[in-house]
Amino acid sequence: MSQYNVVFVLGGPGAGKGTQCENIVRDYGFVHLSAGDLLREERQRPSSEFGEEIEGHIKNGTIVPVQITCSLLRRAMEESGEKKFLIDGFPRNKDNLDGWNNAMKGVADVRMVLFFNCSEQVCVDRCLNRGKTSGRSDDNLESLKKRIHTYNSSTMPIIDHYRTLSLVQEMNGEKSPDEVYGDVKGALDGLNL
Repeated sequence: MSQYNVVFVLGGPGAGKGTQCENIVRDYGFVHLSAGDLLREERQRPSSEFGEEIEGHIKNGTIVPVQITCSLLRRAMEESGEKKFLIDGFPRNKDNLDGWNNAMKGVADVRMVLFFNCSEQVCVDRCLNRGKTSGRSDDNLESLKKRIHTYNSSTMPIIDHYRTLSLVQEMNGEKSPDEVYGDVKGALDGLNL
């Protein structure tokens, strides 16, 4: 039996992942880990062993090696002292998935993938709206087109992989946040964690 229980949270940009993660943390006692946030925090740490490498990848627009991302996720799990984790926005591609399987075998069990499905137009509209106040540099039309293309070509195959393992719980991300959360609760209540 692995040490940690993990729920991956996947969906396109603006599909509602962050909003639903906040609700789950509040009501179910999960620890929410965002791969992107962990990388940004690590880059800022003065004594980081990975900081310069992460900075180089971010500057060049390349993907940070999965070993680094997995080691940051694992460290965050160990430091939390908790057992239940929501991991948001990871794995994003096959390399991430393979790296996770290698690094976390016997350490963490993926119990479910919450997949927030939303049309591209709804995702774009939400992100452009969020961009007016979020301060996020990637909430603009040009970045969104790239993000959605990457999501369709790289992340959808990951969701399909977990579907073959009967681990995907698909949520209609176009409903109101409260309606979506009702569906999320139904999925989590069946998990018995």
